[in-house]
Amino acid sequence: MRAVVLHEFGPAENLRHETLPDPVAGPGQVRIAVKAAGVHFVETVMRRGEASDMAPPLPELPAVFGGEVAGTVESVGPDVDGEWLGRSVVVPRSVPGGYAELAVADVAKLHVVPDGLGFEAAVTMVVTGATTMGLLSSAQLRADDVVLVTSAAGGVGRLVVQYAHALGATVVGAAGGPAKVEAVRALGADIAVDYNEPGWQHEVAERLGGGRRVTAVLDGVSGEKGAAAFELIADGGRYVVIGWSSQEAFEPGPELLAERRITFTNALLQLLASPEDGPAYEREALEAAAKGELVPDVQTFPLERAAEAHAAIERRETTGKVVLVP
Repeated sequence: MRAVVLHEFGPAENLRHETLPDPVAGPGQVRIAVKAAGVHFVETVMRRGEASDMAPPLPELPAVFGGEVAGTVESVGPDVDGEWLGRSVVVPRSVPGGYAELAVADVAKLHVVPDGLGFEAAVTMVVTGATTMGLLSSAQLRADDVVLVTSAAGGVGRLVVQYAHALGATVVGAAGGPAKVEAVRALGADIAVDYNEPGWQHEVAERLGGGRRVTAVLDGVSGEKGAAAFELIADGGRYVVIGWSSQEAFEPGPELLAERRITFTNALLQLLASPEDGPAYEREALEAAAKGELVPDVQTFPLERAAEAHAAIERRETTGKVVLVP
């Protein structure tokens, strides 16, 4: 099979499209002909060899990155029901990794792709969508909230904007650059701003008007942009960490949080600490997409152009979920 292999930590061009032996399904496993494989921002960090508390441990090299795949079951392990053969499935974790034409996964982890949902949308929802559901569970949004979403044009951010809009909340979406701002506005954000522009938080405050303040921040950036978003929170509001694309930490001191009665929640760390909740969030996300309640945005790259996909993510040129297509 063809796969994308990393032999040495470093820049995106270190990802090489090579031939590897076909994986074999063992007991309790199936082999999937991959039609779509998810890519994550954190994988660009790991590819560079940068360890982080917010990222999985660095892999031993050579390595095939990626986890979630969607495709068709083409063979089964010795103790697996043959009825799986030919079925369209999606799974959050596979081996040797998702950046490949073939992948092996535990049958217990499989989800059948719902009718009407394509492979690319399914692979987006099984991890990015499930992550969104878990983060939203921590945020406890309400219809009377004024919600500020940073990194609102990203894979998780776009789903959060859609969810909050459907809930009836007032939605402020912050993203980088005019094209992303327009995309966020099209998702239903009441206010969409470019957080690469100095003083963007003051524009938000002005456009909310009447002294109205943000009641819930769902921050996917952290760092300086997270600090700017914090300025907009009303006393008694919530600040929920849903990502860290800046790779810079932001956490206000306990005295300030207590003084302003603001609840600070690192929902991303909470989610990572509760893997047992994953399957339920995966099902919820796939069902929401199949019903059209949440519509994932996907940007695809051919498998052999995985290095270009990584480079585009690092340059902040992508919107929505990045997916590799063998």
